[in-house]
Amino acid sequence: MNGREPRVSQQNTRLTNPVKDKLRAGEVALGITVRIGRSPDIAHIAKATGHDFLFIDGQHSIFNLETIVSIAHTALAIGITPLVRVRGIDDPDVSLLLDNGVTGIIYPDIATAAQARKAVEICKFSPIGRRSVVGGYPHFHYRPVPLTESVPQLNEVCLLVCMIETVEGLNNVEEIAAVPGIDVIHLGSNDMLADMGKAGQFDDPDIVAAQDRVIKAARANGIFPGCGGNRDVERQVKAIKRGAQFVTTQTDIGFLSAAAGQWTGAVRKALGTT
Repeated sequence: MNGREPRVSQQNTRLTNPVKDKLRAGEVALGITVRIGRSPDIAHIAKATGHDFLFIDGQHSIFNLETIVSIAHTALAIGITPLVRVRGIDDPDVSLLLDNGVTGIIYPDIATAAQARKAVEICKFSPIGRRSVVGGYPHFHYRPVPLTESVPQLNEVCLLVCMIETVEGLNNVEEIAAVPGIDVIHLGSNDMLADMGKAGQFDDPDIVAAQDRVIKAARANGIFPGCGGNRDVERQVKAIKRGAQFVTTQTDIGFLSAAAGQWTGAVRKALGTT
């Protein structure tokens, strides 16, 4: 199998997570935010465009579970990591998504260490968390793998991302980052700026300082900092150079709209009709 997505080799049943591997190697993982894509082909597009993961947005878009699972299975097969941003800390479908092929959960608006601990309890098996066990996981192509082997591997493969999106969350980010079981602390720039009363002001010193604080907290606890909601190449590069590693580039809506608008604009300009 090409790619490094959680996979089963012909020799053994050892799973790996390529996004975690990249982050641990000090590299940058780039993700496309999926809001309107409903076909598993979105995974192929992600791969063809140099992305490492799908950020399936179940918080702001309407997906049914079967659609998400279909996308996740295609992503797994071609080396793209399928992650889902759920509706919130009380979303009831988290373990169901993880049982059926999703390899990571992104929790929006984590504001306290208690919420972060709850996220870990839901996403990770004992002794780290309290996730329920089932047999026959798609990650192993439904092969009968002993739970003594599958449970620790699935714990390792699951990427748990906590988003910091409010001033409260930022004020508690050091305690949140210290919760065992979290993999990424991800700054949601749009909501953070809105909560600061500075919506859309992406170059404001306060949002830059917030990103730096998230990076510092993550590094201090041996986990990885992320940057989201900042839909500008130059600003994203600046965040990466300051230490952000887990970065969402743009939504599928944004990519489609930009390319379509550029194309029609060029045609109309050439025809002299603009």
